[in-house]
Amino acid sequence: MKVEREEILSVLEVLAQSFKKFLYEDDEKFLENMKTKNLAGDDISRYQHWEWTQGVGLYGLYQLAQELGRKDFVDFLESFYDKEISLGLPAKNVNTCAPLLTLGLLLKDTGNELYKKTCHEWAEAIIKDFAKTCEGGIQHRTSDSENTGELWDDTLFMTVMFLALMGEIEDNDTYREEARYQFLLHIKYLVDHKTGLLFHGWTFEGHHNFAEALWGRGNCWFTIAVPEYLSIADVQGADRKFLIEALLGQVKALEKYQDQSGMWHTLVDDDTSYLEASATCGFAYGILKAVRLGYIDEKYKDVGLKALKPILKLIDPDGTVNQVSYGTPMGRESKDFYKGIEIKPMPYGQALAMLFLMEVLKA
Repeated sequence: MKVEREEILSVLEVLAQSFKKFLYEDDEKFLENMKTKNLAGDDISRYQHWEWTQGVGLYGLYQLAQELGRKDFVDFLESFYDKEISLGLPAKNVNTCAPLLTLGLLLKDTGNELYKKTCHEWAEAIIKDFAKTCEGGIQHRTSDSENTGELWDDTLFMTVMFLALMGEIEDNDTYREEARYQFLLHIKYLVDHKTGLLFHGWTFEGHHNFAEALWGRGNCWFTIAVPEYLSIADVQGADRKFLIEALLGQVKALEKYQDQSGMWHTLVDDDTSYLEASATCGFAYGILKAVRLGYIDEKYKDVGLKALKPILKLIDPDGTVNQVSYGTPMGRESKDFYKGIEIKPMPYGQALAMLFLMEVLKA
């Protein structure tokens, strides 16, 4: 399917505008849950617009601003961060770290002292205060769940990417080495050696991968994180080769399990689970970027581009991205848990669509 550049640029514009609406739309289900399960016991209003869902979205808008040279988008981002920091940020955990990735990028661009102080404080907390599993993994502690002894595939994008960026900004080898170690440790325990895909999680308490779900959006965080990480940090030698080979193993499986429509299922290897837009955009974006940067073979470009037609059909004229699964905790006992996750427009759905379409323009 031939899509003109101007058509994609037009869709990107409405995606960006609709994201602003979703950014400030309260997640009533999450906030209601936090009334009784807030682990930190702080003011839950601080989580209202500062969670992983917004964090991914902010990253997408930042990348779009850089790609198109849109100062108005940058101004919007700076206004958002200035306001949220002045109001007081929530307690630090894996998911509330997600908005720090974009703040770190703004720090790199501007040298803003407030951003510098905030980012340094959070990076230090990851090193010194965050709960760790056996072998020093970052425990996937969230705003409402301890998840003792657990590694989740979400953590690499939500927290480790920010730490890697701060390693470069501050020229801090402690941050650099910790970020690299987390990538290697998560691969060690989450990769399914039968398929090359990643399980959603691992528990050191039970020594298993829970329901052994090869969950779509969880996998896409890895597809995105590896090329993003390698473009941020100067990873060389055996570590670089290890990361690229792990990514390639996953991409080979994604090619195998891609639906004939061009999308992927919410359980990647289960065609009885629904087709899901956020994972599809994440997979296609990561694959296309990895091809462009020379990490994987050019032949995989077709795999990424095959997702374009169905995703464009899922974007409404007002920019709403449909067929996006809601936030998904660990499926601890059954893969069927993932099939029942609600479908609902979310900020990360907007962002992942933006990232994908931007990469299509470069393909």
